[in-house]
Amino acid sequence: MGSVDTLTRAELADAIHRQLGLSRAESLTMVEAILQHMVTALSDGENVKISGFGTFLLRDKGERMGRNPKTGVEVPITPRRVLTFRASQMLKDRISGI
Repeated sequence: MGSVDTLTRAELADAIHRQLGLSRAESLTMVEAILQHMVTALSDGENVKISGFGTFLLRDKGERMGRNPKTGVEVPITPRRVLTFRASQMLKDRISGI
């Protein structure tokens, strides 16, 4: 993969098909089920940790004052929940080529 390449659901399913011998339909169903389980956990307020890969973390940000960069007028930024990803050390090492 180069800098502009993107790994897709279909490519993940194809990799499962090649490596495990499941049908393409079964492989895609497996990928969809895993992703859906992750989405459900996150929407229920749970963090998702995949050992050797990383952790998807939910964080609640409180209300704060921001500034419109064009006008300089202060505006309140409403509280919200944000999703962040923290890569595992193993993934960081792999990406950096160690």
